[in-house]
Amino acid sequence: MKAENYSKYAILGLLTTGCHSGYEIKQLIDNSLNHFWKISYGQIYPNLKLIVQEGLATVLDTPQEGKPDKKEYYLTADGEAALQDWLRSPLQEIPFEKNEVLLKLFFSRHQSNEITTQQIRQYLEKLKERLTIYRSIEKMILEHSSTSADAKYWVFTLDYGKRTTQAGIDWCEYTISSLKEE
Repeated sequence: MKAENYSKYAILGLLTTGCHSGYEIKQLIDNSLNHFWKISYGQIYPNLKLIVQEGLATVLDTPQEGKPDKKEYYLTADGEAALQDWLRSPLQEIPFEKNEVLLKLFFSRHQSNEITTQQIRQYLEKLKERLTIYRSIEKMILEHSSTSADAKYWVFTLDYGKRTTQAGIDWCEYTISSLKEE
């Protein structure tokens, strides 16, 4: 069975936010979705082409002075219906995380606790940096986008990231402490 192309639905959803060009879509992905859903330029344009071929969006060429025409994409009624159908459909799977620190920890009996602790400390620092980024994104949403119909859903999504990151921080601190006791 062919795997579902969730990136297609991410792009359909992004087209509802006022992003209409591949560049604008990539900018919003880099500043929001990328924290939980990775989509590269190499995926954006083929998905936009597919969405247009399937009649889920139209593309308009907007002339630009001294530059190639700008392609702008707009959802069709079928695109809105496809997005709605996908949003209402039951979840297909519980996501799992590929995590290098957990993979290394699983096999850490083959190295010293000092090295393992150092790796977990590095991970802890990266998690703290991520939490700081999430807090600044939240502040930006609350200050600049609070009137957007999407804002509360963006904050809910961000809250998930903040909470899971805080749980990761707590886990690191507990694990480091446990390794010290040995």
